[in-house]
Amino acid sequence: MLYALLKSLVLMLAISAVYAEEIYRWQDENGKFYFSDKRREGAERLTIKPGYSYHRIQYVYDGDTVKLVDGRKIRLLGINTPEVEGRNKNAEAGGEEAKRWLTHALKGKRVRLVLDSEPKDKYGRTLAHLFTEDGLHLNFELVRLGLASLSIFPPNLLYSGELIRAQDEAEKNSRGIWRLPEYRIKPAPSLRTGNHRGWQRISGRVKKIRTTRKYVYLTLGERVDFRIERANLDLFPNPNSYVGKEVEIRGWLNRSKKHFSMLIRHPSSVKML
Repeated sequence: MLYALLKSLVLMLAISAVYAEEIYRWQDENGKFYFSDKRREGAERLTIKPGYSYHRIQYVYDGDTVKLVDGRKIRLLGINTPEVEGRNKNAEAGGEEAKRWLTHALKGKRVRLVLDSEPKDKYGRTLAHLFTEDGLHLNFELVRLGLASLSIFPPNLLYSGELIRAQDEAEKNSRGIWRLPEYRIKPAPSLRTGNHRGWQRISGRVKKIRTTRKYVYLTLGERVDFRIERANLDLFPNPNSYVGKEVEIRGWLNRSKKHFSMLIRHPSSVKML
């Protein structure tokens, strides 16, 4: 009897999720429960949520990485927050602020995961957008508040338009990292010494282009260039349209001897000045 009751309830809830019907529950004098999509006097209306799986957070590593109670490590898609102090990692400006905000936003909350084209990164972390049960898109909010910068890696382009608009808003209002001196634009000619670790903003005039089998290189000077994978060129304007223009590039610099190069994966990392 109990099995039959549970089976009918599951079926009713499944139908409700598809057709958005209302479900009502009532109990007779013998304590037996009944369920129906028809309203009746004395029946309790049940709130049926869409068929999402929600998860609790066990640990917040930093502003863009968390661990679920089921053991999965989640890397928030489309964004990057500054590092917090850890093993083999130095703290970066704004990192603790991002971690504190995310920790507070997740307190007592469950989240659902929205995956994109690539389910995991090279470290085995699940790549996802996180939404709370009340609909808060955590990736978006971190960017909108200036606690994170865009870090869009094709083919994972879900919500990229919303994230770009959120970053534009944060920059315009000098929120979070956009007001910190550590993230000011550095002119390309100033990159002469030092490692320039972490996420950087570099400006310069595009002087020329050279092409290899894998990349298109756009030169900002004899010491600095940025490169676009040929596989991603269809996301960008014609590379020749950058020549002679002042641009700002955003990302991580690689250094080889006295030369600096930055891999640009998405047009949102190149700003016309």
